[in-house]
Amino acid sequence: MENPVLIFGAGNLGKIALDIFNRNNVVVYGFLDDNKKLHNTEIGDVMVLGETDDDGFLKLIGPKTEAFVALENNKERKKLIEMLNNRRKTMPINAVHNTAVVSADAFIGHGNLVAARAIVNPYATVGSHCIINASVVVDINASVGDYVQIGAGSIINSEAIVEEGAFIGSGAVIISGVTIGKNARVGAGSVVVENVVDGTTVFGNPAKKI
Repeated sequence: MENPVLIFGAGNLGKIALDIFNRNNVVVYGFLDDNKKLHNTEIGDVMVLGETDDDGFLKLIGPKTEAFVALENNKERKKLIEMLNNRRKTMPINAVHNTAVVSADAFIGHGNLVAARAIVNPYATVGSHCIINASVVVDINASVGDYVQIGAGSIINSEAIVEEGAFIGSGAVIISGVTIGKNARVGAGSVVVENVVDGTTVFGNPAKKI
């Protein structure tokens, strides 16, 4: 990647993104964050420059700078991505850790974070703007929709479907062929053996609605 990157969000996810870009020898131009207390402070040797809607920095995105949105809150994440799409006509780039394994036969969209030792196997599909944390496995022919968050160590088994906006807690296992509905939530450590309805929260082994 030739252009440097502006990271939107200077919290924990932003710090992970910074580490990923550093490991891939991508220059990070700076952070933008709406917490004014962080402005003019440094993370590593990278400055928090200003707010996420600062036109002075936004105008750099596209011709001179790439963007990555590092916010865990999906509503805030969507709002920023829509702003970048509408005002700058640009799509955030992926941040893929150098120890992650993404098959050449997998499909992965835009604006995703794929953390250390995560695996996306052949013919798996990952949409856009997802957070795939450390040591996650997305197995062969599994499908992950847009804006999905998958906690560290979780396994999305073959043929499983995780629909848009779903949250999978750390260490959860989604059994082959199961569908996790839109905006559903799966508690940490759960084993999901049957389909989960849109917007439902499940927990346990086997996972049950709570």
